[in-house]
Amino acid sequence: MSVHTVVEAVPATLLAVAGQSSAFPVHRIYCVGRNYAEHAREMGASGREAPFFFAKPADALLYVESGSEGECPYPPRTDNLHHEIELVVALSTGGANLGLEAAAATVWGYAIGIDLTRRDLQQQAKDKGRPWDTAKGFDHSAPIGPLHPVSSVGVLERGAIWLEVNGAARQRGDLGDMIWKVGEMLAELSTYFVLRPGDLVFTGTPAGVAAIQRGDRIRAGIDGLGELRLRLT
Repeated sequence: MSVHTVVEAVPATLLAVAGQSSAFPVHRIYCVGRNYAEHAREMGASGREAPFFFAKPADALLYVESGSEGECPYPPRTDNLHHEIELVVALSTGGANLGLEAAAATVWGYAIGIDLTRRDLQQQAKDKGRPWDTAKGFDHSAPIGPLHPVSSVGVLERGAIWLEVNGAARQRGDLGDMIWKVGEMLAELSTYFVLRPGDLVFTGTPAGVAAIQRGDRIRAGIDGLGELRLRLT
């Protein structure tokens, strides 16, 4: 049945799949905080604390084609924009209250993502006990490369994850350093939300987050997934 909408409908957000003409339809974007021990310490936490989550809208994605340099506009209302390199997992199935094995089986593929954060607004929100939406969920706050299916790259549990700014190393870690592994965080997330096909989950960042400025060039990579390159405009 044809339905007339009273305003123009926003098209679904689609994410390219490496080496394929097909695309991945994005449902929601979830992010897990402080999932690498060194980053947790630099942000004032310690130990294997229970994972916590926040979200970004699906259209916060900024897709960067493999082999190209994306352009990302510096967002308004901040003087302290930070980079956070992350492994992103894409879900092909979902559910609620999933066990570890079932949660791990929801993963369809992986991508390189960068969680951009207006750190000054985040700190203001923390100080006042307010939500993080303006700090985390703004336009273009989730640069991302193409998705790589598990069937092509295997299950990623270890491997280097790194980020450079203007050729200087900023972040470097290993996927094996995650405090909460992918299956564990998805199982926990599924107790808060019903996970759906099309969900993306940013899985946390290693230590070394820092400010970036207009004109900065970012190069980031994860073993098995290639690189993501970005310039702040």
